[in-house]
Amino acid sequence: MTDIARVGVIGCGLMGSGIAEVFARAGLDVLVSEASGEALEFGRTRLTNSLETAVKRGKLSPEQRDEALARLSFTVELSDFADRDLVVEAVAEREDIKVRIFETLDRVVERRDAILASNTSSIPIVKLAAATTRPEQVIGLHFFNPAPVQKLVEVIPTLTTSATTTERVEAFASQVLGKEPIRARDRAGFVVNALLVPYLLSAVRMFESGVATASDIDKGMEAGCAHPMGPLRLCDLIGLDTIVSIAESMYDEYKEPLFAAPPLLSRMVDAGLLGRKSGRGFYDYTASA
Repeated sequence: MTDIARVGVIGCGLMGSGIAEVFARAGLDVLVSEASGEALEFGRTRLTNSLETAVKRGKLSPEQRDEALARLSFTVELSDFADRDLVVEAVAEREDIKVRIFETLDRVVERRDAILASNTSSIPIVKLAAATTRPEQVIGLHFFNPAPVQKLVEVIPTLTTSATTTERVEAFASQVLGKEPIRARDRAGFVVNALLVPYLLSAVRMFESGVATASDIDKGMEAGCAHPMGPLRLCDLIGLDTIVSIAESMYDEYKEPLFAAPPLLSRMVDAGLLGRKSGRGFYDYTASA
């Protein structure tokens, strides 16, 4: 269906492990990397547990789980991505780290028409493309959490991305992964976060000013607007540090006050209250851990 069979994922955190699982379940040869052996083992465990949960919920058979696991391999060396047809970067939302990764991939990936993609939710893709000698092969491929469940992916070509690269990625997303791709311009926030983040920040400001409790704000949107999850619980799920990073990137680009992170949100990140991944955000998850 496409010419993409060997794929790589850089980063095995919450998003990276989810993307790797999507690829493995789609029948692809998947190589996953992390910066250290410890982080890699943690990511491998997260991946294995997620596949096991899918079996328990009846989403996968034990045989399908085993086949997916067999398609996964792991490394701490970016040079091992030399034979990949597609590499997706899914590390922390820091431009300097991502730029270094794309510089390295440009040197080590041997196939000249291999696609180098980023799962960034806010950093302009063209800045990553400019770090390579093949900007026409660089594109945004933005998955949503949890990647194995969410159907949407945003495909973000830059001013220098070739039409062929964009078409290959869209075909791969729909035909191989079974996702629903939408195309977005290379602007901070793309489509979904440009709409979602101001809403989330508005909920934080409402809580910060004492209009209502966190649970009542969430209940209002769940029961009153039929949202599956309230905005503050969604902030905790996404990660408050990620929300701040996206808000800062969007504010830098648009200079609109609605994109500025509220002081409370910044203080919570400074305090390490990042949401579910730290055990505490707008809600306390330690009791259920």
